[in-house]
Amino acid sequence: MTQTKQPNEFSRLESLIGKSNLSKIENTYILVIGLGGVGSYAAEALVRSGILNIIIVDYDVVDITNLNRQNIALHSTIGKYKVDVLKDRLLDINPNLNIKTYRTFFDDNCKDKILSNKIDFIVDCCDSVDSKKMLIKEALIRKIDIISSMGTANKLDPTKLEIVDIRKTFNDPLAKKIRKFINDEKIKEKVMVLSSTEVPVKKGNILGSTAFVPSSAGLLIASYVINKIISNSN
Repeated sequence: MTQTKQPNEFSRLESLIGKSNLSKIENTYILVIGLGGVGSYAAEALVRSGILNIIIVDYDVVDITNLNRQNIALHSTIGKYKVDVLKDRLLDINPNLNIKTYRTFFDDNCKDKILSNKIDFIVDCCDSVDSKKMLIKEALIRKIDIISSMGTANKLDPTKLEIVDIRKTFNDPLAKKIRKFINDEKIKEKVMVLSSTEVPVKKGNILGSTAFVPSSAGLLIASYVINKIISNSN
């Protein structure tokens, strides 16, 4: 009598992409920096897509204003460190996860310590322009794949999100600053980013946000990473 294979958390994914591609995903090491509306969704989607080795970095705590867009933000988690909340959530999704956390702001002081880990792909979802510049430069020097999220604040239309080389971005104030950096540094390599072509709907000191634009951005980033892992394996 033929014994039926017992389903597991990745049975549906394996049936779509095959065992060899799933194995490739499981053996990829991911660094996610910034666990806000984009980063928290990206990290979760990556883990749900078979990533077993992940490093998450954020210095902040969950705030009441995060409730409208971050999957780690609940009334029960307000005041808790984002890395701790997300770690527990990800381990609840996959207890076999190899996860490392850094409760810190990514800057020159911790750069070498964090980047000395085994890393195949950097997912940059931090808010700091200086940190983004540093991550892009370090990724190119160390020959690590990177995708960097640009601005999702003050946007209402998730269908305007796209993943492109930084040089092809427009209507994105944050991307404009990174484009200038790329030009000033005379960087020739492609720098892939998640950006929106939507004209910001408002301006001001307080950045507006929705539940659906940052989360969509995070899911698109996860899709890009997983599909690149698969395409590199063939």
